[in-house]
Amino acid sequence: MAQAENTDIIDDFEEFYRNYYRNDIGDLARKYPNEQRSLYISYDDLYRFDQNLADQYRNQPGQLQEYAEEALRLYDLPVDVSLGQAHVRIHNLDQSTDIRDIRARHRGQLIAVRGIVRKATDVRPKIQQAAFECQRCGTLTRIPQTGGDFQEPHECGGCERQGPFRINFDQSEFVDAQKIRVQESPEGLRGGETPQNIDVHIEDDITGKVTAGDHVNVTGVLRLDQQESNQQKSAMFDVFMDGISVEIEDEQFEEMDITDEEKRKIVSLSDDDSIYEQMIGSMAPSIWGYEQEKLAIILQLFSGVTKHLPDGSRIRGDFHMLLIGDPGTGKSQLLQYVRSIAPRSVYTSGKGSSSAGLTAAAVRDDFGEGQQWSLEAGALVLADQGIAAVDELDKMRPEDRSAMHEALEQQSISISKAGINATLKSRCSLLGAANPKYGRFDEYEPIAEQIDLEPALISRFDLIFTITDKPDPERDRDLADHILTTNYAGELHTHRTENATSDYTDEEVDTVTDTVEPSIDADFLRKYIAYAKRTCFPVMTEEAKEEIEEFYVDLRSQGTDGDSPVPVTARKLEGLVRLAEASARVRLSDRVEVEDAQRVIDIVRSSLEDIGMDPETGEFDADIVETGRSKTQRDRVRSIKDIIREVEGEYDDGAPVEEVLDQAEAAGIERSKAEHEIEKLRRQGDVYEPSQDHLRTV
Repeated sequence: MAQAENTDIIDDFEEFYRNYYRNDIGDLARKYPNEQRSLYISYDDLYRFDQNLADQYRNQPGQLQEYAEEALRLYDLPVDVSLGQAHVRIHNLDQSTDIRDIRARHRGQLIAVRGIVRKATDVRPKIQQAAFECQRCGTLTRIPQTGGDFQEPHECGGCERQGPFRINFDQSEFVDAQKIRVQESPEGLRGGETPQNIDVHIEDDITGKVTAGDHVNVTGVLRLDQQESNQQKSAMFDVFMDGISVEIEDEQFEEMDITDEEKRKIVSLSDDDSIYEQMIGSMAPSIWGYEQEKLAIILQLFSGVTKHLPDGSRIRGDFHMLLIGDPGTGKSQLLQYVRSIAPRSVYTSGKGSSSAGLTAAAVRDDFGEGQQWSLEAGALVLADQGIAAVDELDKMRPEDRSAMHEALEQQSISISKAGINATLKSRCSLLGAANPKYGRFDEYEPIAEQIDLEPALISRFDLIFTITDKPDPERDRDLADHILTTNYAGELHTHRTENATSDYTDEEVDTVTDTVEPSIDADFLRKYIAYAKRTCFPVMTEEAKEEIEEFYVDLRSQGTDGDSPVPVTARKLEGLVRLAEASARVRLSDRVEVEDAQRVIDIVRSSLEDIGMDPETGEFDADIVETGRSKTQRDRVRSIKDIIREVEGEYDDGAPVEEVLDQAEAAGIERSKAEHEIEKLRRQGDVYEPSQDHLRTV
C-alpha cells in the first residue's frame, strides 16, 4: 500500500516537472554535471500545482526530497544523460521563520531563515559512503556515513575477522561540505536585543558561494544535535539546519514590508511644505535644540546616491558625520535614537570595540570540524547598506581606529591573516561621537587642536559638528524647561499606567506628552526612509550645480594669495553633492533643486565655522582638518625654529629662552603663543635643553 502511495508521489512530481520545469530540466541536462548539478524549484509553483504535496514537503522534507530526486532521475530526457546525482533544491518558501522563533515543533520541518553570514568555514570534502578494505583478505565493505560520528565495520564480510581495515579512497564517495553561521539581520531587531544565530550545514554545489557579511535567505531542514559535557550526554539539544538552498540577497531593506496604504501616506507626507521641520521634530524629540545636527543626521539616514561609473569605479553615496562635544550634551542619546529609526543599523561603543570587532577578523575556533580559521564579520560589515553608530571614538586605541580608514572611504574591508586574503563589503554611513582631548572644550585653544583623532580619520568625515556647553541664561532656561517637561510627561505617563486610581485625566496626560511626541512615528519614519532609498535616485539640476560650484570656488578663492591657507579640499565638494542628493530624497524628489543646494551649503558652512576656521585669522583653513594644524601655526613654528637655529650658534650653551622670545616678539609673534609653541616643540622632541633655560634644535 505504502509502495503504491510512493509511486503516486513520484508520478505527481514527474507531472509537476512536465508542467512547470520542462525547460529548466533541459538546461540542467545540458550543463550536468560540471556546470550545474541542481534543479531549483519554487515552493510557490509546487503550492499552485498541488497544495497537499507542498504541505507534505514542508512537514516531511527528508522523505519527499528523495521522491523529488527519484522523479528527476525517471524523467524522460530528450538527450541521453543520466541525472543520477542531481539534487532538487526547493526555495522561495511562502514565509520565513525568525531565528529567535525556532522551537522544538519545527524539528524535521522545512523552514526558511533570513540573516547575515557571521562566519563561514572553508569547503572540505566529506565522506558519504566509506569503502573499507580488509587488509587480510581484501574484501570491500561499504558503510554509508550519516550522522556526526564516523562508522567503521565491526567485522569483515569475507574472512569474518575484526580488521584491520583501511579506507579505499577510490571506491568511497565524497561530497564538498561547508558550515556557515547565520545571524539575525540588525534591521529585524528592536533596540537592546542580542542577535541570535544558527549553524547551517551545506553540501555539494551550493558550497563556497557565500562569505562573511553576505545577507542570505536559507531554506533547509531543522535538525537537533545532542549537547555533551565532559563526555556525558545531556538532555538538552542544540539546533542546526541542513541547508537545501542558500540565496544571497543584495536588495536593500528587503525586510521592510510597506503596504499600499503606507505608500500613499508616505507620498502625501513628502508633498508637505514642512517636511524638513517634521523630520527634525521626529529626531530625538526629548533632546532640545541641535536643529542643524538633527537635520544632518536625517540627511545621513537618507544618504546620497551611489554612482557606478563606466570605467568600473564607484563613488560612495553614504556620508560620514562626527559629533564632538562637551560631556552631557546628549550625543550618545542622538546616536541611540538613530539606531531605533535607521532601517538597518549597528551601535557600538569605542571603549569596548577592537579593530576586529569593528571591521572583521580571521579567527581560529571550534566552529566547523577541529580548529579551523574562519572569517568573522564585525560591526561595520554587519551595518552594510545601513548606518553604524560608533560612540566614544576618542576612547578607542589608535590602531583600532586606523582599521576604519578603508571602511570609510573605499567601503570595503580587507583581511590578510593566516593565509586568508579576503575583501568584505561595508557600504555603510558612520555616525561617530567623541569628547574633546581634555574631556571638555578649552575656549582658549583652537578647537581643531582639541580633537584627539588622527587627521587621516578626521578628513574622511564629510561633516563635523562641535557641541559646546557654554552658560547662556536664555538658552539654559529653555533647556531646563524642556528637560523638566520631558520628565514630567514621563512621570504622568508612568503614574497613569501603573496606578489604577490616578487623579490625572487622559487629556492632561496627552497635553503634556504632545510636547515630547515625535512629529512622525519612528516606525513610519523607518518605512519612509526605506521607501525613499529604494525608489528615489535624484539627479542634479543645472541651477543646483551652479550654486554648489559657486560656494566651492568662492571658498577656494580665499586661498589664492601666496600666503593664505587652503580653505577646503575637493573632498568637501563630494560631501556637498551627497548631502544635496539626500536632501532631495527627503522630498522623494528625482531632482536636486537649488533649495537643496542652499540647505546643505548652510549646514556645511556652519560645520566649517565650527572646526575649519583658524581662530587667529578668521579664515577657513583645510589644513586644520586634514593635518591637525592651521597654516598660521605651521608658519609660527617654522619662524620659531629658524630663530632658535640662528641664536644657538652665538652661544656655547644653546639659545637662551629669553633671547628667543624677544626675537619672536620682534617678528610679530605674541610672547604667550611663542612660549606655547616652544613648550610643544620640547614635548615633541624637536628641540632640547642642553642646560637650564637654553635651547638647541635637534
